[in-house]
Amino acid sequence: MIRELTCVACPLGCAITVDYNDTEVLSVTGNTCKRGDAYARTEIVNPTRSLATTVKVNGGVHPVVPVRSNKPIPKKMMFECMKTINSVSVDAPVEIGQVIIQDILGTGADIIAANYD
Repeated sequence: MIRELTCVACPLGCAITVDYNDTEVLSVTGNTCKRGDAYARTEIVNPTRSLATTVKVNGGVHPVVPVRSNKPIPKKMMFECMKTINSVSVDAPVEIGQVIIQDILGTGADIIAANYD
């Protein structure tokens, strides 16, 4: 099978062509750097995404705090992760970098308080 991707690993945005079958990536072409090859292989085998959202705050100046995953999460788990995040609230005060949810759904990623900027 052939899949065309636009690489997002660096600012160049290379048009990448990936040849793959049910079990492995056979070839990656069109990338101008090694990061493009790694991105394409991951995108075909196990796509991941960073997650950024908000969590409710109890007793704070603001009703929510921005949060993010400290590492990418499998794309197929995004909706389940959001269900878990939406069921959580945190008491004020909240510190930037504070772990809100540790190892969300066994992904190895923590959900941490992010900056308002």
